[in-house]
Amino acid sequence: MDDSSALYLGLISGTSADGIDAALASFENGRPQLQAALTHPWPQPLRERILAVAQDEQRLDLDAYGRLDVEIGQCFAEAALALLERSATPASGVRAIGSHGQTLRHRPSGAFPFTLQIGDPSVIAERCGIEVVADFRRADVAAGGQGAPLLPAVHAMLLARPGHDRVVLNLGGIANITLLAGDGRVLGFDTGPANGLLDAWCLRHRGEAYDRDGAFAASGRVNEALLHELLADAYFALPPPKSTGREHFHLAWLEGHARLAGLSPADVQATLLELTARSVAEAIGRHADAAEDVLACGGGVHNPLLMRRLSELLAPRELHSSAAFGVDPDYLEATAFAWLARQRLLGLPGNLAQVTGASGPRVLGAVHAAPQSPSSAG
Repeated sequence: MDDSSALYLGLISGTSADGIDAALASFENGRPQLQAALTHPWPQPLRERILAVAQDEQRLDLDAYGRLDVEIGQCFAEAALALLERSATPASGVRAIGSHGQTLRHRPSGAFPFTLQIGDPSVIAERCGIEVVADFRRADVAAGGQGAPLLPAVHAMLLARPGHDRVVLNLGGIANITLLAGDGRVLGFDTGPANGLLDAWCLRHRGEAYDRDGAFAASGRVNEALLHELLADAYFALPPPKSTGREHFHLAWLEGHARLAGLSPADVQATLLELTARSVAEAIGRHADAAEDVLACGGGVHNPLLMRRLSELLAPRELHSSAAFGVDPDYLEATAFAWLARQRLLGLPGNLAQVTGASGPRVLGAVHAAPQSPSSAG
């Protein structure tokens, strides 16, 4: 299939569920090039339900699950349609949509490992009139992998520097790192919480979806006793491959620590920011100590306090936004799912087995056909 001139559209809502990112990408020699992008907001009541379910604060019966699946699919379709309208791109000009969906659970370990992303892809295909590829993670989990992270292959294409070790740091709801070794090796894993806990604590105590410019954290002081307790969580000491999510690092997890008692909300926020910075820096020091620089992407790049603290802890390595190297930090994930959709239609692997721990490369995703017009229905 020659699709050298085709456009693909990627959709993702991350762990923080702070919006649906949509990216339209073209491809040159297999490398994605961002053409247009936007973030489509969630209706606040729906976002609250998603977070409550993801944090295990609310259980769903089958009827509620089915409705939520369709409701999320409708919102993903609206995000795609909004991007097509903004970029003046007809649906016929897009080869396929790659939809990550919204993660509700990610439990890749145990006797019956699984990962669950919802947002009915058939609804997206019907609303947009475009073929949809979805459910990217389960094939990797079935092959013994973590199903995450899936971005390192794209990080390597766009940001590797031959002969030099470099780290790409994604600061989403969860933080993950990709080591791009100078000899071409790639390693990646989730380090622990990034914005997810910060956003949740800020919403609870400030009524705001995120801590703008880190001002809430800046008004408090790090409590070393609580920080020590949080960093003692067994996840941080696990060797890669490993991945995690909001079902582990959520407010109930935080509230289970005795040292939280009596602290001001601002001091807790400051401590959570330090938790993100220190767990990231320790992971890089342990697994990517030879890295010369760190390129950050994801929503956390817009938190100057977090970036400043990371810069201090990572020195003498230099910390930059991926924007300094021509890669939009806000839409790299959505662009990656456009790439994953293309990989699926070309019959090419989407995972890196050395990253996820899968038994080998796998073609990822399931294809959901676009509705046929009467003239083409046969």
